[in-house]
This record gives sequence, structure tokens and C-alpha cells, in this order.
Amino acid sequence: MSDHRDASINLPLIAAIVGVATIGGFMFGYDSGVINGTQEGLKSTFNLSEAWLGITVSALLPGCAVGAFVAGRSADRFGRRRVMLAAAMLFILSALASGAAASAVMMIVARFAAGVGVGAASVLSPAYISEVTPASMRGRLSSVQQIMIIAGLTGAFLGNYFLAHVAGRSTEVLWLGLAAWRWMFWMQVIPASIFLLTLLLIPESPRYLVARGRQEEALGVLTRLFGGAAAATKALEIRGSLAADHIPRLSDLIDRSTGRWRRIVWVGIGLATFQQLVGINVVFYYGAVLWQAVGFSEADSLKINILSGTLSIAACLLAIFLIDRIGRKPLLMIGSIGMAATLATLTIAFATGNLSGGTLHLAPNVGRIALVSANLYVIFFNLSWGPVMWVMLGEMFPNQIRGSGLAVSGAAQWSANFLISVSFPVLAKYIGLPVTYGFYTACAFISIIFVMKMVHETRGRELEDMIG
Repeated sequence: MSDHRDASINLPLIAAIVGVATIGGFMFGYDSGVINGTQEGLKSTFNLSEAWLGITVSALLPGCAVGAFVAGRSADRFGRRRVMLAAAMLFILSALASGAAASAVMMIVARFAAGVGVGAASVLSPAYISEVTPASMRGRLSSVQQIMIIAGLTGAFLGNYFLAHVAGRSTEVLWLGLAAWRWMFWMQVIPASIFLLTLLLIPESPRYLVARGRQEEALGVLTRLFGGAAAATKALEIRGSLAADHIPRLSDLIDRSTGRWRRIVWVGIGLATFQQLVGINVVFYYGAVLWQAVGFSEADSLKINILSGTLSIAACLLAIFLIDRIGRKPLLMIGSIGMAATLATLTIAFATGNLSGGTLHLAPNVGRIALVSANLYVIFFNLSWGPVMWVMLGEMFPNQIRGSGLAVSGAAQWSANFLISVSFPVLAKYIGLPVTYGFYTACAFISIIFVMKMVHETRGRELEDMIG
């Protein structure tokens, strides 16, 4: 098909579709971040122990794994847009239930349901974008997802701060006789409703329509996106990339000649899990706690989190500029090498610290080195694995197995996320930060070999040319 220089490509429509789809990324970030401001209210309202608070906070992540798997499979049966609509409704219902929760069990169930929505949005938004955009600009447009995730996290932090500031504290009454922490959850209804309503305005993925035999509808969408001449050619290419005897199904992931999962499935699982095994969510979920553990004050720790967020967005913007110019694989290599070096520096810095009263203290110059290394690590991650993993999962699978491949890879990503997030407090306390960060460092070094040996470049390739 023609590239983006073809005047018949409907760039305003494509931009609008990307804008709507990436609201799913915003909700992904918002739902992940909103819990941070509500923990004091949850503890006092439901009289939670630290263990039960941990279960309540982390209930989102198993839901994400379930949501990613179910959405990937459901998208092949019901369509990308319909499943995203279901995710938007889940965002609304779970936000209402979380704010109204009368018990810890109700809160856990509501957060698990929110996780199902997050997991669905995390895999379907980049996949949908990849299926409606020209190959020449697919990487840039799919990378917007990562910026929206960070924007969602930031939006949740700002919303929580505003509501707590107005009320005085998160546990104080704000409006209608209800505590501010409940309103923090209810604030999610606003972006979730925007997501739901705008999804009604965009078309279904033409790849899904062809797979379901709805040829005329697919041709209509392709014509709106790329013009009549390109649409007819593209419809034939999509049809040729799909199995003639059955619609996409989970068993398509198995190579019939060997009876084993296709190599591309293992590449997807590897990309998804390595993105988490390098420890990035320790920075997102435990940033303030981590920096207090190495001697920074609470106020300084919160400022470092803001700095990390700003650097993340800047690095994502650089990734958007580079991803369709130098490709996906070079960015992953740069990220893996950079993260391995910065994590190794952090590991050595933490190894020089002294334990006093259960808290690790670093010498002032070592603390500064650790701070610079941590922020360089954030830059390398968001220049590479942060956006590129989602871009590649959305585009690397052949049309026949895209939904199933996303289901398995997305579930692996969120399962790894859960394991890393839940294990960090225990590992940091009983094994120590040097060993914990040594593990993340080792994973970053292994990811270099993984990218070199297993990952193939997808820049500029049509989705119909992807092979499994």
C-alpha cells in the first residue's frame, strides 16, 4: 500500500482514531495511579493491616492479567471496538463501586474489575492503532500510548492532590458528607465516560471485519482511511493473510508442523516479561518509599517522583521521533544496554550503604550518584522498552494470530508486573536492595542477548507481511 505521502490517506480521521484509542492508555495509567492517594483512607475506614492493604492495592494486577488474556481472545470474536467499549464500561462501574465500597472485600472486587478493564485497554489500544494506521507512521502513532499512560498516572496524582488539598486530608469529608478518598475513585468516571462516548464515533478495525467475512464493511472503513484504490488492494492482502478454512482461534498459536508454540509467540512473551523484570514498576509504585529508604526526606522523594515523570514523558517524545526512523530493534538495544549500566550502578551504590534502624543510608556523594543513575534508568526505559514493547505487540503478530498472541503476551506482561510489584517490599526488607537490584540488573543484561537473538525488525512492514 502507498505510504503516508499518498494524498488519499485520511490523516484527520486516523489522528482522531488514535486520539480516542489512546484514552484507553490514559485510563490504564489513571487506574494504576489513583490507589496511591487513597491508602490512608482505606486503612482507617476498613481497619486494614499492612498485609490486607497490600492485597487491596495489588488486586488490580491479577485483574489486568485476566483482562489482557480475555480481551485478546474476545477481540477476535466480538471486535476490537466492542471489547474496548466493554473495558470503558468496566472503568466506570469499577470506579463507582470503589468509591462506594462498604468493605475491604467489595474494594478488592472493584479493583480486580478495574484491572480487567486496564488489561483489556493495555493490549487492544496499541493493536487497534496498528490496524488502522499506515506502516510508515505506525510506530510513532502507537507510541503515543506510552505518553498517555504516563499522563494518566500524572492525572491521578494531580486529582488526588487537589481533592486531598480541598478536604484538608484524604480521610476528611469533602462533598455530600463523604471522605475525599472516595471522590478520588469517582473522579475516574469523567475520563472513562469520555472514552466510552468517543469510542462510539470511530470505526471497527478493518482487519477484524475481513476476518469475520464482513467484506463490504471492511472495504468501507479502508476507503475512509486510505482512499478507494488502496482500499481494494489492502482488502485483498488482508484476506490473503488469513486462514481460508476458519476464523482466528487460540490454537493458531501452535505450529502444526512441530506441534509447539510458534517462535513469534515466545518472542512476544519475552518482550512482555522482560519489560517488567528490569524492575520499572518499583520506580512507579514504590518510588517515594524507595528514596526514603536511601535517606531522602518524604518531600524530596515526592519531588524525585515528579522529576521521574517529567523525564519519562521527554524520553517517550524522543522515542516517537526515532521509532520510525531508526527502528524498533535499535531502540530496544539502546534501552537494554543503558538500563543494564544504570541498574548496575544503583546496585553498587546500594551495596556501599549502611543499615541503621532498618533503613539504608548512603553517603551524600553516593546518594547523588544513585539519584542520577535512577533517573537515567527511567530515561532509557521510556526511550525504549516502555513504548516499543507495546508497539511491537500490537504489530508483530500475523493477522491470523494477533488477538491470540496479544492474549498470551498481555497476560504474561501483567503477571510479571504483579510478581515484581508484590515481591519488592519483601525482597528489599529481607534480602536487601543490592541483591534485589542485582536481579533487575541481570535481567537487563539478559534482555540484550534476547533482543540480539530473538527480535526481528518490524519498521515499515505491512501487517500482512508479518510472519510467525
